[in-house]
Amino acid sequence: MTTTPDTARWLRCPLTLDGPEARLVCFPHAGGSAAMFHPWGGRLPGVEVHAVCYPGRAHRIAEPPPADLRHLAAQITDALMPLADRPLILFGHSMGAAVALETAVALRERGVEPLHLFASGSRDAPYPEPEELSDPDELNDAAVVERLLTLGGTDPELAADPEFQELVLPYVRADGRMFHAYTPGPGPMLRCPVTTIVGDVDDDADRRPWSTLTSGPVREHGVRGDHFYLVDEPPLALLGDCLPVPVRSGP
Repeated sequence: MTTTPDTARWLRCPLTLDGPEARLVCFPHAGGSAAMFHPWGGRLPGVEVHAVCYPGRAHRIAEPPPADLRHLAAQITDALMPLADRPLILFGHSMGAAVALETAVALRERGVEPLHLFASGSRDAPYPEPEELSDPDELNDAAVVERLLTLGGTDPELAADPEFQELVLPYVRADGRMFHAYTPGPGPMLRCPVTTIVGDVDDDADRRPWSTLTSGPVREHGVRGDHFYLVDEPPLALLGDCLPVPVRSGP
């Protein structure tokens, strides 16, 4: 594998493997960062984990956050191409599932068919009506913070910190604006299998008609927890069970 500067800028690999069987590419949620997936490194034997680093946060805080989801996916695809010498598995959480979808489309256009797409925090259902979607620009800062706390995954004490809000809220809003404006193309966009993963008390799961977005099989899987179930219980055993050559999560 020969990486490029783009690969290093866009992807973080917590543990490099020698001759992996496959690579798992993880796409964070709106307002999320690659750090969420760092503990996953080395926990799926034979599978090398790579976490996508969106602009505008963490080590890329000086860059403007992404504004167009398809353009974001195209840039991620450029960075992924040097890693396509091994089968690619895509795992996207919430907004990240839509970014993974568009990245899978862009990979197909380059002749790379993903092995599997996992849509976490997303259920196979018709798109919500426009009036059901909240425009992030219509919410004040207090409402955005409240929304973060309602979804879970954000420490309340940290969320109340003015410095945290000054740093994080701009890219949370930008991600929400980008996701709000995104409209996928019609008809099957993929051929690979899709597995949706939803917490049993997740009332905020993204709705996306996955069964019409791929010509491959779609499997729905429920887990215990809310929208951020994966913080406490990463679905690594499920990922291993869904692969053609099963691999089991480590301790």
